[in-house]
Amino acid sequence: MGRRDLVVMGFVIAIVVMLVIPMPNPLLDFLLIINISISLTVLLVAMNTNDPSQFSVFPSILLITTIFRLALNVSSTRNILSHAEAGKVIEAFGSFVIGGNAVVGFVVFLILTLINFMVITKGSERVAEVAARFALDAMPGKQMAIDADLNAGAISDTEAQQRRKKISQESEFYGAMDGATKFVKGDAIAGIVIFIINIIGGLIIGMVIHNMGFSESATTFTLLSVGDGLVSQVPALLLSTATGIIVTRAASDGNMGDDLAKQMLAYPRLLYIVAATVLLMGVFTPIGLLRTVPVAGMLAFLAFRLQRNMEPDTASLEASVEEAEMDEVRSPESVVSLLHIDPIEFEFGYGLIPLADTNQGGDLLDRVIMIRRQCAIELGVVVPVIRIRDNIQLRPNEYVIKIKGNQVAHGEIMLDHYLAMSPGIEDDSVVGIETVEPAFGLPALWVTEEVKERAEMAGYTVVDPPSVVATHLTEIIKRYGHELLNRQETKALIDNVRETSPALVEELIPNVMSIGDVQKVLQKLLREKISIRNLPTILETLADYGPYTKDTDLLTEYARQSLSRQITLHYAVPGEPLRVITAGPTLEKKIADAVQQTEQGAYLAIDPETSQRIFNSLSEQVNHMLQTGQQPLILTSPAIRMYLRQLVERMMPEIPVLSYNELEPDVEIQSIGVVSV
Repeated sequence: MGRRDLVVMGFVIAIVVMLVIPMPNPLLDFLLIINISISLTVLLVAMNTNDPSQFSVFPSILLITTIFRLALNVSSTRNILSHAEAGKVIEAFGSFVIGGNAVVGFVVFLILTLINFMVITKGSERVAEVAARFALDAMPGKQMAIDADLNAGAISDTEAQQRRKKISQESEFYGAMDGATKFVKGDAIAGIVIFIINIIGGLIIGMVIHNMGFSESATTFTLLSVGDGLVSQVPALLLSTATGIIVTRAASDGNMGDDLAKQMLAYPRLLYIVAATVLLMGVFTPIGLLRTVPVAGMLAFLAFRLQRNMEPDTASLEASVEEAEMDEVRSPESVVSLLHIDPIEFEFGYGLIPLADTNQGGDLLDRVIMIRRQCAIELGVVVPVIRIRDNIQLRPNEYVIKIKGNQVAHGEIMLDHYLAMSPGIEDDSVVGIETVEPAFGLPALWVTEEVKERAEMAGYTVVDPPSVVATHLTEIIKRYGHELLNRQETKALIDNVRETSPALVEELIPNVMSIGDVQKVLQKLLREKISIRNLPTILETLADYGPYTKDTDLLTEYARQSLSRQITLHYAVPGEPLRVITAGPTLEKKIADAVQQTEQGAYLAIDPETSQRIFNSLSEQVNHMLQTGQQPLILTSPAIRMYLRQLVERMMPEIPVLSYNELEPDVEIQSIGVVSV
């Protein structure tokens, strides 16, 4: 044991001895002053503590000081009743502090006791009880948060241990404070009881043993009892206040003085209102200006000084911010931020600013949110945040769309016009500025507000400029959705499935396939506009066939076949035959013979002349379907579907290529044409 441990143990043993052995008055005076000093020290420490758990020894101090004070009460009561005196300190409190008036002393003691017992102690007890309950209830949630941060790699093992230790200390502290407040309450009750014993016992002992008269005995022992009570209640009041401060302190970066100065004096203008109110009290009430003007002047002067001090702080803060920005620009590391590329960017000329400015009625930001929701429902992917900015290098009414920093589409709109698309039969009465619809490349007209109703009555499809931009942006996202799906997004999608199907994900990743392999399969599906929203079914298929092949092209074909119902509903209209262009036997044989197998996978090796004949035959059939108003669709056997798609994609990327296994058996198929070589 160290020296400090011996001192503490000696102090506690001395307290116990004080309860039994009589104490001379000089020593009692010395210990009473020590008691007041300890109580004042505890109060100041409580006020300067940032976090209540930093003063974790406070409950033990509260117990020891309470016992110490009660031991002093016992010693002083013994001296009062035995010798009708209790030292200079108690005599000073009984005569000097209360002016030698026993009635005044009794009232002052009663008021201090009521304040301590009814206000501070009772409130502190309730706050400590609620804080202890909340601290214990919050422990499981805090522990889970620490485990989650540790598993995510946000914190280290050492930091996790420190946070767990702090949570344990907080719960133990508030639990101890819940019990320690009972000491304060009991001490207040004991003080009242000892005061009554001193008065009644002293009155009787004074008349019987010390041969005093009733008046002399009452005066002597009342003053001593009141002095003893005040000497005890002042430290008790200090400790009760410290207890209230500790249990009501919220965690902050500063102590109580800093918080009061920052928060109470944070609004200097309010002090002017207070000063004016105090001044009006002197004008309209009998209080008088002589008493209110000094206070109002002090408040107004304080508000003036605070405002002057805040102005340099604001200027220095702005200067420091600018200096920090300049330092960041000068630093070598600032170049790294320039390497960041946004997945999707939408840039527009200054003439289209009203589209994105909500103050001018623009709703482009709201439409972007709806686009992301629509793509999540239709494609099953979470579209990254779309960066929207103006670009003075563009024409006023021009906009461009970029994917990973590269421009993939552009358009030009007129904000004060409407885009009208013909139904196929032109109407000479509908006049406007000829243009091309940017999303699908259809001929259209920009018409004014006066021509809008006439165009709608003529069967034209009329849309406003924000809808034109939103439609174009949606189609671009659908077309390049496979490029937006990176490994991080793929992991997020897989983690979402893990919540409902953990066994599936654990079986597939990483034992059968890596996240990169799954990403490749999903990208191939999105490239052909196949929604991956039914991700559990896709992962089930990959888990079934992944152990037998690592070819992502082949795994994609299996995944497409497992999504046959989804694909059928996407292309076929219920109750109507599905009209398709079929690949003839000669074409299928030619493609099958041209497939080359390598260690890296299979690829199509076909000569340019044969490719051109295939394109010519396919173009003829596609144009025939387009002329009849039907959506072109190529149907072939499962064995060559992906190779025919590779061939068609070069010239006609929008034409879907399906296999027989990707359609439901109950779908009626009607062949409109056959592509042969």
